[in-house]
Amino acid sequence: MNFFHLILRNMLHRKFLSLLTILSVTATVAFVLLLSLSKASVEQGAQKGYGPFDVVVGAQGSQTQLVLNTFYHIGAPVGNIPGRIMDMVLEDSGVEKAYAITTGDNYNGFPIVGVNPEYFLTRYGDQKLQEGSLYSETGEVVVGAYVARMLGLRAGDTFTGAHGLVEGAHHADMDDEGHGESGEHHDDHESFIYTVKGILPVLNTPDDRAVFTTLDYAWAVHGQVPGEREITAILIKPASLLGAQGLKTKLEGMPQVQAVYTSKAVADVVNLVDQGAGIIEVVTMLCVILAAISILLSLIAAVNERTKDVGLLRLLGKSKTYVLMTLVGEGILVTAAGLVLGLLAGHAASYVLKDALFSYAGIQITPFQWSADHIMIAAATLAIGALASLGPALRLYRMDSLSLFKA
Repeated sequence: MNFFHLILRNMLHRKFLSLLTILSVTATVAFVLLLSLSKASVEQGAQKGYGPFDVVVGAQGSQTQLVLNTFYHIGAPVGNIPGRIMDMVLEDSGVEKAYAITTGDNYNGFPIVGVNPEYFLTRYGDQKLQEGSLYSETGEVVVGAYVARMLGLRAGDTFTGAHGLVEGAHHADMDDEGHGESGEHHDDHESFIYTVKGILPVLNTPDDRAVFTTLDYAWAVHGQVPGEREITAILIKPASLLGAQGLKTKLEGMPQVQAVYTSKAVADVVNLVDQGAGIIEVVTMLCVILAAISILLSLIAAVNERTKDVGLLRLLGKSKTYVLMTLVGEGILVTAAGLVLGLLAGHAASYVLKDALFSYAGIQITPFQWSADHIMIAAATLAIGALASLGPALRLYRMDSLSLFKA
């Protein structure tokens, strides 16, 4: 009987216990891998989320909320600022490109964003749409790839929007006279028809889950006259770092307006996520310890069952090293089986969860991406399996063959 056949026979002899050990390792590896993929996706998504727009201008309030709503389409806008701020920004020599946006409405829970269509060329370069063309007239829209896929939209389709950034919030904050809580003009969402002009390519950013239209859509829907027109935020691509600082200083001197370095606000969010990930890592370590204990208990049970068999092998001339390696090999083989299944399960879980995470936070997991983390996970898993196997194996290694047989 060769070495590997003996290990396999021993595993099959204790099918149930071997299966439980394998499943324990599988669950741990899958959890660690899913955490690794999620963390990498958060970092990549955070970096890609704002593109070349290093400064964002909006109403005073939370900087984090301003950036998350503007670039990641999460949460509600901080507020609005006067449209004349955009004229001031465009006149500044430190600005290479700037785009005003208007938000506040949704279609089936996906935000409707008003912005100059040139934004896509500045942000993504000259990419070809999946179908159709960019909008040019009020009421025309282009739809993010994820929105189009989830809602089955095609070029030529029409729909009506709703007030607010949550599906079902239509007119929820209107009083009996058709004014909002702050007394703005009557909204006319139900009679304002949007026409889909095109479907954006897959951009792998939060823009995949938004609907884009002309800047003036909000003014048309909400009945704002020229003197009262407001915008939600301004995305700025500075000509230089010095120009960005000068513009930021000038705008912050204005009442009810803030200018934010996008990278700093995003870094604050990532740091907050990392703090939460620290708690998850503690849970992960507990899972790793439990998996190691599972391997250890499985092999201790094997030692107690197999003492006479090992004694017979020794009397037949097998060396102590051979006995040691059979037990360690069994532990490594069980661990390796759990490792392979865990890697497959982790990638499968990330594939299942990717749409939910992208819909909620605009972070897109790449389910089948391989990285250096895979090598680290595999090496650490096999090392833990080998170490957990070594204790029970050494116990038999130290006993002489006659004592083993009498046992």
